Amino acid sequence: MNGNTEQGVAGGEGIPKVGSEEQMFRMICNTSSCAILYYNFQSGVVRTLANWNSFFDIEVKNEDDFEKIYDCVEKQYVFSLKELLHTECRGMTSDSMVAALKGNNLWVECEAVVEYDGEGRPVEKVIRFKDVTKFKYQDEELAYLAYHDVLTGLYNRNYFVRHLGNFTQRASESKKKVAVMFLDIDDFRKINDVLGIIVGDEVVQQFGQFLGTFRSGQTIVSRFNSDIYCIGIYDPQEERSVEGIYRAIRERLQKPFIISSGQELIISVSVGVAEYPEAAKDVLELVNCAEIVMFKAKSGGKNAIQYFKVPILDDFLQNASIENKLKEAAFHENFVMYFQPQYRIRDGKLRGAEALIRWKDDDGNMISPSVFIPIAEKNGAIVPIGDWVIEESIRLYAGWKKKYNMSLILSINVSSIQYKRDDFVGKLTDTLEKYGVKPSEVELEITESVLIEDFVEVTDKLLILKGYGFKISLDDFGTGYSSLSYLKGLPIDTLKIDKSFIDTVISDYNTRIITESIIHMVKKLGYETVAEGVETKEQYDYLKSMECDTIQGYFLSRPLPSDQVEELLERDV
Repeated sequence: MNGNTEQGVAGGEGIPKVGSEEQMFRMICNTSSCAILYYNFQSGVVRTLANWNSFFDIEVKNEDDFEKIYDCVEKQYVFSLKELLHTECRGMTSDSMVAALKGNNLWVECEAVVEYDGEGRPVEKVIRFKDVTKFKYQDEELAYLAYHDVLTGLYNRNYFVRHLGNFTQRASESKKKVAVMFLDIDDFRKINDVLGIIVGDEVVQQFGQFLGTFRSGQTIVSRFNSDIYCIGIYDPQEERSVEGIYRAIRERLQKPFIISSGQELIISVSVGVAEYPEAAKDVLELVNCAEIVMFKAKSGGKNAIQYFKVPILDDFLQNASIENKLKEAAFHENFVMYFQPQYRIRDGKLRGAEALIRWKDDDGNMISPSVFIPIAEKNGAIVPIGDWVIEESIRLYAGWKKKYNMSLILSINVSSIQYKRDDFVGKLTDTLEKYGVKPSEVELEITESVLIEDFVEVTDKLLILKGYGFKISLDDFGTGYSSLSYLKGLPIDTLKIDKSFIDTVISDYNTRIITESIIHMVKKLGYETVAEGVETKEQYDYLKSMECDTIQGYFLSRPLPSDQVEELLERDV
């Protein structure tokens, strides 16, 4: 830089032409998109160069005119700009900042560079102003995207968790509470499947925008993903309490959401609530607890709110542990088969046995099928487990048949998921052929849950199975809502009276009337009756007097492992 030039004009005009270096300097200044301010400390000379007039409509001729630049920026940036323009006062060689200019929506990056002599005295400095408006808006947009959900405008999951952490820290210091509401739209998959993803997005957007009305300094709202939302409330009370917000949500959901096509949709939500510090000591655990109790609300019928309780968490963790172990057990086929004998009442002879799966986990705990079968049906493990039950029970039965030259009935439970698979019939018949067992020796037990989803399709498949010679048994009869209506159209052979009737058939008159009616009706329809869960002689004698065909239960035999079944066959067959 040359501090000896006598004259400077904005935009670089008036720069002396004394050789090629000066010409090059002028060309650089004229092509620059920045505004440049030069100051020489020895002579006091000030130059405004390059694209100065595009940024400022002021003239700066000396150091006192720096005051004019302060007036060109928004008020909040004046102090920082003063420091930058006098960088040498802090002994610095460079500094920078970003400021907004007044009136033109322009953002500028201001950068100062100071040169010092050998004794540390400032000699000259350059202040450069660069237009960074485009980058500023891009940064703001990126910052918005980093913190917000694009579809709803609510906070995204990551920023919500971060903000919730601030809430819990404040609450810890001030001995307050923080509540988290975890919300999920009920049956949202049906909306997407039936009406399409675009309609689903509209519902998510409109409901999210409604939830956004609860935002305040003490309440944060987030869309976690898909149709899941989370609300965090610092020091919840009155209208800002969980109850107040939930009440407002219920009122809103009584009215339909109107989508762009004009269609009206009514939705409901399931809500889980957990509070800090009662439910959890950190943010992630708090959100997790709220999510867990939300699932509890769903399992209880949906369209409900569930508050955190320790037993709910314990049950969830136990089921999660079982689910992990179950996947491993299904992969390695770590199960055993038990068989519960069934006896005909008229002669006391063995009719057959029901195949029952048993599972002992790695810790040696025997886990009830009533616990792990529902979990297996939910996570898909029921398919390989069910295939194993069919294969193993038929294999064992084939061995007994050959060894004892007998022909009994092997009853096998079939889940609705297993039954609906296209390859079910083929795999079943292949297994029978593999072990030389006749279809007439196998009774497939189905429950009413199989029938409810698609009665016609189920009946058609049952007719196919009947065509092969399989026996069909309707299990747990009397526990559903429409059992009687199914009987007239089903190709069944056997009806099993549910244990819940047998338990009170002696002590409760109404139960006795219903049980008698079932037995008489089923006999007239030509079906065989099996009473399950018979545990006392009184129950046995009563059912015998009612001419029930077959008895199954602890009174005659508990479920037996395969080796004990062989002992039974040696004695009874």
